[in-house]
Amino acid sequence: MFEFPFGVQELEGIAARGDFDLSQHQKFSGKSMEYFDDETKEKYVPHVVEPSAGVDRIALALLCSAYDEETSTDEKGQTETRIVMRFAPRIAPIKVAVFPLLRNKPPLVEKAREVFKLLQPHFTTEWDDRGNIGKRYRYQDEQGTPWCVTIDFETLGEKSPELADTVTLRDRDSMKQDRVKIADLVPLITGKLRG
Repeated sequence: MFEFPFGVQELEGIAARGDFDLSQHQKFSGKSMEYFDDETKEKYVPHVVEPSAGVDRIALALLCSAYDEETSTDEKGQTETRIVMRFAPRIAPIKVAVFPLLRNKPPLVEKAREVFKLLQPHFTTEWDDRGNIGKRYRYQDEQGTPWCVTIDFETLGEKSPELADTVTLRDRDSMKQDRVKIADLVPLITGKLRG
C-alpha cells in the first residue's frame, strides 16, 4: 500500500486463486495437475498465488515521493516557491548537469565542453547554457538532477591563479556550492552516488 496525494492505493495486488486455475486446466486439458506429497502419500492440486505489480503505479509512487515544494522569503520580503524532485541520486534520470556561466564567452563554453566530455562516460550528464544561471539551477531542480557543475571565470584562472581548473559543484537538496578541482569531479560524484 502507498499513500498517494489522492489517497491510499495498493502498489501490488496479491490474489489467492486457490486450486481453481489448475483444476480448470486439468479438467479441460485432460492432463493431471496433481502433486504427489511423498510424506503424506496424498495427491492434491496446488493452490496458486497471483501477484500483480504495475510499473506505472510504482513510477507514480516514485514521482509522488520525490515531489517537493519549498517556500522561502528573500531579503526584500518576496516569497518564492522552489519545486524540487528529490529523487535518490541513484535513480535520478540525470545525475549531473554542466553549465558555462555565460554562453557567449567562447573560453567558458570550450572549458565547459571539456568538463562535459569528462563526465559523460561516467554519469548521465546534461548540457545547459540557456538563460541565466539561477533559472538553469531551478530547471535542474525540477527534473531532479542531484548536482550541477558551473564553469566560470575562476575556472579559467582569471580571478586567481590558484582557482584555475576548479568549478562550482552545486548540491540540489542543500543548494550548497563548493569549489572543486575538475580532476576530482568523477571520484567525488561517484562517491556521492555510492554513499
